[in-house]
Amino acid sequence: MKITRLFIGSVAALALSGCISFGPKPPKTLLTLVPASTVTANSARQAGPGQTVTILYPTAPAAISVPRVPVYDGNGTITYVKGVAWNDTPSHLFQNLLSEVVAAKTGKVVVDVRQYTIDPGTRVSGQLVKFGIDAQAMQAVVIYDAILIRAGGSGIETRRFEARAPVGSVETGAGTALNEAANSVALQVAGWVG
Repeated sequence: MKITRLFIGSVAALALSGCISFGPKPPKTLLTLVPASTVTANSARQAGPGQTVTILYPTAPAAISVPRVPVYDGNGTITYVKGVAWNDTPSHLFQNLLSEVVAAKTGKVVVDVRQYTIDPGTRVSGQLVKFGIDAQAMQAVVIYDAILIRAGGSGIETRRFEARAPVGSVETGAGTALNEAANSVALQVAGWVG
């Protein structure tokens, strides 16, 4: 009798599991960043001690530390695009994009942030200040305050990079415009690092 009740209880739980959701509804669209410049397949690179580059994850304010696309209004209000989300946090996506573009444009060995203890070499860090849509200008905006520590510890350099790209519709064009602006910033950083 106990086995029958356990079996019926299990079947009922399985049947209900298709009707119950324990999280938010998934977004209609997931976005990612795609680098405009990539490393060529099968291209070997070498680096001596201290000649590598490590791109660290940038810090970010709370408004962009989530996988949602912020829309900045001119009055200091931030809203988010409905039905759209990043497939990771903007900091992680931007770090991956920046690593790929710097490697492609400079020809340097870019070490993954999780392996930088092997030889950190030159390090790029910073803060992703803005990464969203400027509603008044109808533009995607990416602002990155970078910190560059060259191998050998000869000092610290800082520089602000900014790029904007037009967006026709916030709901449908945010991802493309932000990808364009992020790639523009990455190219600027690669020129600085290189």
